[in-house]
Amino acid sequence: MKWRSLMWILWPSFLMAGVGSAFVFALIDPLDVAVFGYIHLERDVLYAAGFFFFWFIGSMSSLLSLYIFPKPGEAEEHDIGF
Repeated sequence: MKWRSLMWILWPSFLMAGVGSAFVFALIDPLDVAVFGYIHLERDVLYAAGFFFFWFIGSMSSLLSLYIFPKPGEAEEHDIGF
């Protein structure tokens, strides 16, 4: 994978992870979250875990978009005339 493609995947997902984390943690206090009903983690651990979760989801979305994007010269072969 080229470095430019890697940046097309990681940079937008990083930005959206920041937005997603800010939105979710503006509505939910991390101290009220209990993992499996009884494990209470510290606030900064849940902030980091939430950010990395959103970054992973965003990067998988960007990776899928890049994967299904037609390669150069491929679009003409499958053009149906619209």
